[in-house]
Amino acid sequence: MKKEEKLYEVLGELLYAVAMADRVIQAEERTAFNALFKNHPYGDKISWSFEYEESKKSSLEEIYNKVINYCHSYGATPIYSEFIEAMNSIAKAANGVEENEIKIIDSFSTDLSKRFQRYAQSLMYYSREERD
Repeated sequence: MKKEEKLYEVLGELLYAVAMADRVIQAEERTAFNALFKNHPYGDKISWSFEYEESKKSSLEEIYNKVINYCHSYGATPIYSEFIEAMNSIAKAANGVEENEIKIIDSFSTDLSKRFQRYAQSLMYYSREERD
């Protein structure tokens, strides 16, 4: 499996966590999910991982940690903006955005931003150190 395929697979897991943040996947969330990924090049991977986590009933914390760890290892990519848009679409699909959904979305953005800022700072530090 290519790294990008795996990245989209973890998107399905992340969206499952967002949908389950209020303890139940609502029909509107499932409809929004299906509409988002019906024609997506990795739609089958995204759907498979969502359904897998649904059948496994993993804890949201376990799923989130697995996703964020993979994203950290994958590195910075503009694809994460697609992740955030998809999370917001799922969260808005039924009864507006719930507090627990907001926490997952905000944590994802914050965790990645902090991680990549630290990485960029360390690159700048090592670059300066080599010039001295």
